[in-house]
Order: sequence, then structure tokens, then C-alpha cells
Amino acid sequence: CIEVIMRAIPDWTGPFDPNQLPAELLTAERPYVVRGGFAHWPVVQAANQSDEALARYLMGFYNGVRIGLFQLAPEARGRVFYADDSLSSFNFHRYAATLDQVLTGLLGVAGTPEPPALYVGSTTVEAVLPGFLEANGLGLGARDALVSLWLGNRTRIAAHYDLPDNLAIVAAGRRRFTVFPPEQLPNLYLGPLDPTPAGQPVSLVDFHRPDFERFPRFRDALAEGEAAELAPGDAVYIPSMWFHHVEGLAPVNLLINAWWRQTADHVDSPLSTLRLALMTLRDLPDKEKRIWRHHFQHFVFEANEDTWAHIPPAARGLLGPIDEALSRQARTQLLNQLKR
Repeated sequence: CIEVIMRAIPDWTGPFDPNQLPAELLTAERPYVVRGGFAHWPVVQAANQSDEALARYLMGFYNGVRIGLFQLAPEARGRVFYADDSLSSFNFHRYAATLDQVLTGLLGVAGTPEPPALYVGSTTVEAVLPGFLEANGLGLGARDALVSLWLGNRTRIAAHYDLPDNLAIVAAGRRRFTVFPPEQLPNLYLGPLDPTPAGQPVSLVDFHRPDFERFPRFRDALAEGEAAELAPGDAVYIPSMWFHHVEGLAPVNLLINAWWRQTADHVDSPLSTLRLALMTLRDLPDKEKRIWRHHFQHFVFEANEDTWAHIPPAARGLLGPIDEALSRQARTQLLNQLKR
């Protein structure tokens, strides 16, 4: 496996209070592993007793809402991915199931040498397990986080990025995280923006069997990557836009993660800008792209108060500070421009 030749994600050695996580960790510019930081969680203690005890604990909160379940054939070896090289369909079937059905399925195939892969991804915790977060607190303070659960057996999620910052806590089983800085984008060979297995574009490299003839620059990515194996109660902080490959290593794995952004709610996703830029900038003549690169440097990437100081405040519009009202107005104008 590739993780044996990679550096370890460093452990967090700064101050740590699970009831009020340190801002230094939650705003860090690189990933950190927090060893045992959530071992006190009741769900972790139940999982450490047995998989059956974990199932009973989760069912104590379950409200009956059906959840999305991915099922993969044994020959997929847990890799949630495309069905073939056309990248037009996927290698899994998706079903709506109850949590007890999922848990029964996981426990039922736990002893099977080559079981089908069962995977519940990105399910909002409070939507299905009301009260769980009161019993298993995250310590995020005033951050408006989306908290999700990920439940399954031995599955592999291809390397991808997320726009929000991410705190991922292993509540049961074991997981291996492999991370890469955003600058490794060219070396990870991302697939299409759409369709994708689960929302974001994913690396086309199979981390268990990397094809270096087809993906030669992946060697360069490995030289910059880091990996860590997490046990119940461990957590990993992954900053915005860092690539991460996630692998479940046990017959039953439960991950709880929180996503949050460090910007105001009215700040739209830069991913929308990327899609629009592909439509409007990428295919321009080179001389025009050079001009627009200069405009983006001036108005976006190097903008400061001098950028708009010569314009009266009432006339600055998007060139000045942007609040919720101005953002809403600009969004309406953009939508009207796109309807042509």
C-alpha cells in the first residue's frame, strides 16, 4: 500500500479542550491528527465494547428517517468509483434504507472474507439521530457547522477536496486518511466536474494499484502527501481544499465529521466561479487570457483598500466591501445575464 512510503500527518501538540476546540487548530493551514481527543464520547465507548453495542447505541437515537445506502459488488473491493473508463456511470447501486437495515447488513457480512461494500455517506446527523450531538459534543463553539455521519465497512473514497474546513472524528472502526496540499491538483488527475460519485471531482488514480504509466505525475503527488491511520476517538483536521483519500479498514466503521466555512454566509462558493470561468475564460485567445489574468490579480487576488480608494464609497458596488444585500443584488443581476 502507498501509505508506507509517505510521511505521517503530524499530531496536534498544542492546547486541546474537547469542550472548546482551540481556534489555532480549527484555522490551521495544514492537516493535523488529534489522537484520542474524542475517546470520551459515549458512542466511542460503545463501539469499543463491540459492533453490536455500537448498533444499539445508534438505534437509541434513530428517528426512523430513511437514509441513502450505496452498495458495491465484492469485486469492486470497496472502491466507490465509476463503472468503467467512460466515466459516465458508477459502480454502485443506491437504495433508500432504514438505519436498522444498514446495521443489520453490516453485522451480517462482518465475517465474510470478501463482502459487498455497504456505505452510507454524508448523512446529516440531526436529521436521523436527534440528540446525538448533545451526547457527543464537538466543541466547535459558535461555528455554524454541518455535521454528518459516514457509516460502512471496508470502503475507499477517491481523493477529492471539500470547500469547507473539515474535522473528521473516527467513532468506530479504523480509517486511513491520505492528504495532499491543494497545489498537487495537476498530479492527482481529477476526473470530470460532472458526473461525480458524490459531488466533488475525484482523482482517477486507484491508490491501491496506481497506474504510473497512465498517471506518471502521481509519483510527484506521493512525494508531497501525508497519511495517518485513525482509531476510535481520534480525529483529523483537514483545511479547505486539501485533497483527501479516505479508507475504512474495519468491518464496521463510523465517522462523524463537521464542515464549516470561515467566511460569511453570503459569500458564494468559488466553485461556481470556476465553472463560469471555464465557460467564459478558458477558450479565449492567449492574448485575452493574459489581460483577464491581470484583471483578476488586480480586482480579486491582490485587492486591498487602494483598489477602490479613488471611487466614492456610494459608487463602489462590487469593487468595495460586499455585504449580504449587495451580494443578493449582484446574484440577481448575474442570473439575469445568464438567462440568454
